[in-house]
Amino acid sequence: MELDHRELYRLPWSLPDNTISWLEPTAACNLACLGCYRTNDPKGHKSLEDIGWELDLFTRLRTTDGISVAGGDPLTHPGIADIVAMIAERGIKPILNTNGLALERDLLVELKRAGLWGLTLHIDSKQRRPHWRDKNEVEHNELRLQYAEMIASVGDLICSFNQTVYGDTLPYVPEVVAWGQKHIDIVHVIVFIAFRAGLVGGDFDYFVGGEKVDFSPLPYAADDAGRIDIKSTDILETIRERFPDFTPCAYLNGTQRPDSFKWLLTGRLGTKDKIYGYVGAKFMELAQTSHHLKHGRYLAYSSPKVHRRGRAMMLLAPLDKGVSRAAGAYLRTLATHPVQALGRAHMQSVMIIQPADVLPDGRTDMCDGCPDMTVWQDRLAWSCRLEEPMTYGQFVEIVPKAGEPVTL
Repeated sequence: MELDHRELYRLPWSLPDNTISWLEPTAACNLACLGCYRTNDPKGHKSLEDIGWELDLFTRLRTTDGISVAGGDPLTHPGIADIVAMIAERGIKPILNTNGLALERDLLVELKRAGLWGLTLHIDSKQRRPHWRDKNEVEHNELRLQYAEMIASVGDLICSFNQTVYGDTLPYVPEVVAWGQKHIDIVHVIVFIAFRAGLVGGDFDYFVGGEKVDFSPLPYAADDAGRIDIKSTDILETIRERFPDFTPCAYLNGTQRPDSFKWLLTGRLGTKDKIYGYVGAKFMELAQTSHHLKHGRYLAYSSPKVHRRGRAMMLLAPLDKGVSRAAGAYLRTLATHPVQALGRAHMQSVMIIQPADVLPDGRTDMCDGCPDMTVWQDRLAWSCRLEEPMTYGQFVEIVPKAGEPVTL
């Protein structure tokens, strides 16, 4: 579908001044998810000393509002509460990225006491979860709700869900968006990530330091990975088939293509029963710049109480066309169904991410201003391609073979 990037707010994140950084305290995981880009190492826990060193490197090289604690699955690390506390003590928001398999309420309470700001739970139908292997994405909403209710019962924690989107699960995306609205009071963020894999034995050769290498050992390499060309706009178009007015307000472009949509951010205002509208570019610009003016860094995750202020956000209608339309819809509802309109209105974010793309000439289009930079040997590196320097000592160069190249 056509989408004009000039009508959206280009998120201002850069390498040294960003909203998030990516910490991997462990390479161990208790699931084997299709599409994962990290090799599972059951003994791959980093020491607290090494983790502290990485946090110090982040604070030296990168102004950041929050740190995504990932892996592997961070809940497998025996010192996870200490890690959360180490981040919070540095004045940064700890956000736990987990599949949730090891999450229990008592542990969640402990993590909150340590300073946890929120959780992003990755749940989709390709994770081979015990007792969920034959369930589709819609059926997985039951599992999502279990976690959302647990998080809500502890209180004052951001609740976010990630889902990798594959060719056969793309049609289910609108159902997950609808489920998010139904639970807009306890689900604050929903993220859809287009599946990507590197193909071997195809139209490209792979080089490190001028020497050809075998790309197949990497976890994200495959001979036939199914559909790997899903774009963020494909996911947006699928959502609009059910929600025609669904409107993004901000984006991140690619490192090679300024008009690509590597991250598409949508903010919607409403209740469980009705979405009044979608915030516009000026709203998101105001949110990011005002937070930077006040705190010296761009905004990662708002608190749950901010997400509950949907009606107050409509006061910004004179500054933003999207909010103005939402406020108009709210007032019309108030006039015709006053009881319904008097309920609390919420804001919920929906993010669509299109990971690394290989262009026909072999260039890799990464996310410009990537929020998921991690630490590799005293420097910042793309977390989604970290297996390359871990395996070969540096990132892999991709070169098209003779003949007609194709785009991954």
